[in-house]
Amino acid sequence: MLIVLALIILFHLASAALLFASTIYNSWWVVSTSPDNVYYSDLWFTCNETCYSVAKSHTADAAYLQTVQATMILSTILCCMAFFVFILQLFRLKQGERFVFTAIIQLLASVCVMVAASVYTAQKDSFHEPKLRAGAYSSSFYLAWASFPMTLLSGIMYLVLRKRK
Repeated sequence: MLIVLALIILFHLASAALLFASTIYNSWWVVSTSPDNVYYSDLWFTCNETCYSVAKSHTADAAYLQTVQATMILSTILCCMAFFVFILQLFRLKQGERFVFTAIIQLLASVCVMVAASVYTAQKDSFHEPKLRAGAYSSSFYLAWASFPMTLLSGIMYLVLRKRK
């Protein structure tokens, strides 16, 4: 049982690391206009040699981008909160009552990641500048999609672990 707990902790920390990386790192979208001119765009900045804010990110035109920003931040916070609740529940609750709240929080984090990645996929053209629309998805986008099944499986593992002795 101790090995199972250790593996679940490592799996949870790996999904949290993916969420942090995909939320913070500057490459959800990449555009290469020439070999010397590559633009990277994330949820907050567009960078070439210098970084500048996403155009109109504070207006209603970028409401989809604001949705992606909010749900990615929320999923990262929920994932971290689920880990701390897991540690508290591990030592505080008796068997059979453990990890239900942790599972719920982790499943909510999974839903938030799915919403963020889905909205970004569907609405990428609505908030990118015209010169950036010819690009492609980049590593942070793929990390966000990879963190979705990891957080989902982690939440399911907490539900299954609840019944184990």
